[in-house]
Amino acid sequence: MERFVEGNRAALQDHIRQHREIHVVMGNEACDLDSTVSALALAYFLAQSSPAPKAAFVPVLNIPRADFALRTETTFLLRDRGIPAASLVFRDEIDLRGLHHAGLLSLTLVDHHVLPGADAALEEAVVEVLDHRPLERDRGPPCQVTVEQVGSCATLVTERILQGPPGVLDGTTAALLHGTILLDCINLSPAAGKATPRDVACVSLLEERFPELPARDAVFGALQAAKFDVTGLTTEQMLRKDLKVISSDEVVVAISGIFEDLETFLLRPGLLQDLEAFCQGRGYAGLVAMTVSFNECYEPTRKLAVYSQQEPLRGTLCRALEEATTPSLLLQLLPSPWASVATYAQGNTVATRKKVLPILRAALGGLGAAGGPEEEVLPPPTPMNSLVEECPLAQAVPPLCPQDVLERVSRIAVGQPPGSPK
Repeated sequence: MERFVEGNRAALQDHIRQHREIHVVMGNEACDLDSTVSALALAYFLAQSSPAPKAAFVPVLNIPRADFALRTETTFLLRDRGIPAASLVFRDEIDLRGLHHAGLLSLTLVDHHVLPGADAALEEAVVEVLDHRPLERDRGPPCQVTVEQVGSCATLVTERILQGPPGVLDGTTAALLHGTILLDCINLSPAAGKATPRDVACVSLLEERFPELPARDAVFGALQAAKFDVTGLTTEQMLRKDLKVISSDEVVVAISGIFEDLETFLLRPGLLQDLEAFCQGRGYAGLVAMTVSFNECYEPTRKLAVYSQQEPLRGTLCRALEEATTPSLLLQLLPSPWASVATYAQGNTVATRKKVLPILRAALGGLGAAGGPEEEVLPPPTPMNSLVEECPLAQAVPPLCPQDVLERVSRIAVGQPPGSPK
């Protein structure tokens, strides 16, 4: 796998120069861990198993390179497994439309099966789909479609590899798939309701073939901790890390999931200026920040901050949130350091952003314009794994340091007690 990824860019350039086919394997625009690993692993498998391949198989991460730092669980796992970010190919580094126009592009979609409107011209290039979401549209031959409702698209990729020629699956690829399935399926917890028997079977088969893989709890804990690690992110990056936008005919409002306590977020230096720059730079009239954090008992705490320089809009959004009944958010007003920011503690901790979005959308409709559709903004939230969204991860997990977890696993593997000196 390592050599394959490191040779991707050279293979891409070589095939472009020689006017030869390029087979791109690409995940969705969220580019979460599942999309990334599924694209990497399937492209690697196709390159290794295709007889006398004429095409260059290139996994493409469907975000600009500049946004990769926001995918903290992905950057952590790839770095830990020796996959250098410099070798990866990002969406802004490959001209898919140009390749298609030149007749060079074949496209396999993983972790999604419907291209966004901006990519409609690429539909003709799609030769295969591998996804774990309900099928929204049919694709006729010759496109090969595999859509199965499992917990992780990486499970489908694992099955595909295990059914292929022996010897293709290596330790690095196995570790990437293993970690991804565990994170997507909430450590295969039956209570979470995400894992299917096929997810469980794939994890077991990977562990059987590669007994050196770290323990499930350690892998899940490390990845979950990395997902919530916002160390080093600017305020602008934090606001974009888990972002949705709603709009009316005249007003656009951003809703950002923030992975730290509201009080900590409010103490960021220059926060008010950053909020103003973020909204002005993107044409947002306001922003609602929904924070999630854990107390000492690992129970989720949710809080809200409503920002707008336009007092009427801020008042409209606040009243809608305060007076909501479906569901009631049980808000308690908190002191705010700025007049343009209203802050609340949210007593109803099961009311996730999925429940709050309709409230805000209805509020925009009440301004005299029909509420517009919810719009995904790059980079959109990580599907099914966000604690801001309604998903089983709202069952809190302890905050762990990824490096500490892996060090602990390494010591166990060599027979040292976890607390012993190195």
